[in-house]
Amino acid sequence: QVQLVESGGGLVQPGGSLRLSCAASGSIFRIYGMSWYRQAPGKQRELVVNISSGGRTNYADSVKGRFTISRDNAKNTVDLQMNSLKPEDTGVYYCNVQIGSVAFWGQGTQVTVSS
Repeated sequence: QVQLVESGGGLVQPGGSLRLSCAASGSIFRIYGMSWYRQAPGKQRELVVNISSGGRTNYADSVKGRFTISRDNAKNTVDLQMNSLKPEDTGVYYCNVQIGSVAFWGQGTQVTVSS
């Protein structure tokens, strides 16, 4: 059993910053990829960024240069620093962790960018 706990969402004005965190706990042997997804109202869930166990990253074009993912393999955590936020970044952000052949999802945290 693996649990993912996310934190850090909230309401922020355009141009502001937020930092999301995700901590994995439970029966963890080895975590491979760690990712952040988001789902805007009325839209499909989309990949924001992922990071491999070796630190290789893949960002969606819409967030390149504004968002930064980081992971701590010793603590089984992954963070997402979001800067220069735009209204179109609004949505529920989900942490996703790949352990073996199984993907685990967090409960989601709401990010709202509005003036």
